[in-house]
Amino acid sequence: MQLDPKNEWVLLADRLDWCRMEEKTRYNELFPSKTGHPAKPFRMALGSLIIQKRKKLSDRGPVKEIGENSYLQYFIRCESFRKGCPFTAPLLVSFRKRLGIEALMTVNDIFLSAAAATK
Repeated sequence: MQLDPKNEWVLLADRLDWCRMEEKTRYNELFPSKTGHPAKPFRMALGSLIIQKRKKLSDRGPVKEIGENSYLQYFIRCESFRKGCPFTAPLLVSFRKRLGIEALMTVNDIFLSAAAATK
């Protein structure tokens, strides 16, 4: 499936400095244990929270919309379109708690700069 390169989610995904934001939040340090399920990727975690805020959704909203929308799946870096979301609503709550308010504030300026460029 070919995505429209002018879609707002494609533009924003390509403008955000995901590596810099991941480094600033020290995301990998939040998961020191090598046992259990591997952590979801940073872009999936933060991207889903960005979708939730931009679209003013409840915790269940992003799960439903990501599961139905190839542009949102691109935004959170799914390799290809898949039916259904790669995480559940309770995991979205976990993303927010793990990242914490301080980390989210850290990436806010980077996000706002990139978002302004897409308008």
